[in-house]
Amino acid sequence: MYSSLASAIQDAESRALRLSQVALEAESLDHGRPVAEIRAALGRALAVMREAVGRGAAGDLKSASGLVGGDAAKLRHGPRGPLAGTPFRDVLMRALAVQEVNAAMGVIVAAPTAGGAGVLPAVLTGLADARGLGDDALIDALATAGLIGAVVAERASLSGAEGGCQAETGAAAGMAAGAAVEMLGGTPAQVGHAVALAQQGTLGLVCDPLGGLVELPCVFRNATGSAIALAAVEMALAGIEFAIPADEVIDTMGQIGREMDVRYRETAGGGLAATPTGRRLARERLYQLKRT
Repeated sequence: MYSSLASAIQDAESRALRLSQVALEAESLDHGRPVAEIRAALGRALAVMREAVGRGAAGDLKSASGLVGGDAAKLRHGPRGPLAGTPFRDVLMRALAVQEVNAAMGVIVAAPTAGGAGVLPAVLTGLADARGLGDDALIDALATAGLIGAVVAERASLSGAEGGCQAETGAAAGMAAGAAVEMLGGTPAQVGHAVALAQQGTLGLVCDPLGGLVELPCVFRNATGSAIALAAVEMALAGIEFAIPADEVIDTMGQIGREMDVRYRETAGGGLAATPTGRRLARERLYQLKRT
């Protein structure tokens, strides 16, 4: 697999291919698997993503702590806000839905991690449904997302314990933005700009789960991460170019993660987890969990 987006983009452009095609070729070469087999695996992942969206959207799930559940359904059926009836609101709903399934110990695809798993399915399936795109387009998009995620893992990190939430929800936003741009007809170069535009907007994002549970603020950060991804998609497809290359943005994320105080790296020792309310909720909810 590629160690930089620049090399993947250059390869795709020189051969007049899409990034999904070079990603599938590289994966096939690296692991000795036929492209058809890889696409089939991505199709199975897509099915799990769709199931999680539908399950969470029903609104009848609750997390073990009781802090999370039912909010996706509020966006789906609740009072009409300024974005009602738009793909934007639908994507936010899908992001919450997947994370509510995760918080309730349901089945999700950790793409790139469980904590950031709502962004990619929300953005891709939401936009595909809005544009009437089928499974083949979504599978291609997942291949592109996998390429982006592999580069992030190689150059920085996908772990909140190593790099804060910028390495989880932030990376997911970059993966979703780049993949969606290709799915909607963007060029390989535009994919790179979408990744940069999304990830620059999440630099420094801390990982501060209340009580160490992947619930608050994790679930809601997936919705805001999806919103950042959509902003990046819109800008990149409009022809906006980010002056700092995507690889350098990713490198910067890695550097920030390494320098980040340990309190902000999934330890529940800082950020929202350390607020008076955050500490109280953690004490109350964890006590209840220990009794059950």
